[in-house]
Amino acid sequence: MEGVAWLTHKYLMHGLLWGLHKDHHHKDHEGFLERNDFFFLIFAIPGMICLAAGSFFGNTIALWTGVGITLYGAAYFLVHDIFIHQRFRIFRNSEHWYFKAIRRAHKMHHKHINKEHGECFGMLWVPFKYFIENRRS
Repeated sequence: MEGVAWLTHKYLMHGLLWGLHKDHHHKDHEGFLERNDFFFLIFAIPGMICLAAGSFFGNTIALWTGVGITLYGAAYFLVHDIFIHQRFRIFRNSEHWYFKAIRRAHKMHHKHINKEHGECFGMLWVPFKYFIENRRS
């Protein structure tokens, strides 16, 4: 799922669907929700379809695809929305090198406020240099 998320982030969210994603980089919204949050539905719907196809029609591949999409969605919510962006004020003081590397890579992603010249499109797998930086600190 990380590979699918990376490709989707780089080529759809920073491409054709930039209009939904740009407020996440610009913070040009008021309130708790962003237009970027519509991606929850965009990704949840195929997951629900796969879960339903797997459950009702006995399609094992569809079922496990739906489980994978759903679990990655839960990880995204916990890691990206809660841990990285602190939409809820928990998990704030982690000093573990892996979590510090994820936060640093995401910060580098957000230094680009436009859709061009981005970097670090992944969430759980980030460039090795961020792990090395944080292993030393």
